[in-house]
Amino acid sequence: MSGLERGSFAGHETFPFRYAWLPKAVEAVARESTVFGREDAMVEFGVGKNMVRSMRHWGLVCEVIEEDPTVPNNRGRCLRPTALGQRLLGPGGWDPYLEDPATVWLLHWQLASNPGGPTTWYWTFNHVPQPEFTKAQLLGWLLSLAQQYGWSRVADASLKRDIDCFVRTYVPVRPTRMTPLEETLDCPLVELGLLREFGAKGTYLLARTEQETLPDEVFAYGLAAYLARAGSSARTMPLETIASAPGAPRRVFCLSEEALLVRLERLATVTRGALSFDETAGLRQVLIHKSVDPMTLLARHYSQAGSAGVAA
Repeated sequence: MSGLERGSFAGHETFPFRYAWLPKAVEAVARESTVFGREDAMVEFGVGKNMVRSMRHWGLVCEVIEEDPTVPNNRGRCLRPTALGQRLLGPGGWDPYLEDPATVWLLHWQLASNPGGPTTWYWTFNHVPQPEFTKAQLLGWLLSLAQQYGWSRVADASLKRDIDCFVRTYVPVRPTRMTPLEETLDCPLVELGLLREFGAKGTYLLARTEQETLPDEVFAYGLAAYLARAGSSARTMPLETIASAPGAPRRVFCLSEEALLVRLERLATVTRGALSFDETAGLRQVLIHKSVDPMTLLARHYSQAGSAGVAA
């Protein structure tokens, strides 16, 4: 499980991100790189102090903002939009209001595919040993993971808060008279239906289905990003790897086996011949004919979807 040598279970301040948060973060750091460190940041963003920290966290882990590497000894003070953040959520971007399901799928990919990102998100979608689980079971697995890697500073209480936030990222809140209004606002990722309450209350199911709202271009973006992260010079990738490897598209996008094959059969068309799926001589594999720019795949989707302000 390369990349999990350091666990990440904090930063969100227990708040899942909301629709306006990521575009606001991109816009703000483009205007002023140190905006999140300002004393009046709460006024700037119109949220409380903890939510300001949460907004910064989600912008970073969704990789729409980043630390500016050109600033010496930066240590998180100066931020800037990433290329993805600028093209997706910036002024004139592809989808600054998160109206296209492709954008929500893309943000899920950013969170759940990276072993260096939020550990609970990555581990649950890529390593959980069974599709149904309770919060208590997830806590047990993560505690075992912490012990395995020697994460001595990981407390039970921190993990429980992280798991609560993870669940609320994907499962709609059931409002009650005792629930504060600010906690009834669902995260955009709830739209995807990837995690569902199942059977007895408190049991959750990872829904591996056809994922009909997932555009082929976003699937191909994920595959191209996975191939780049794998760093292999091989010109083929076995189906078994794409179907079962942690961080690969089938696990992250919660696709059924049949749905994965359907997506792969359309791969040559979607990537304009850069990648294709082959079943010759009993070998099922993706053939890598030439490099593919993941951002170009996204640009094609948003252009076809008729989104305003598509960057060339």
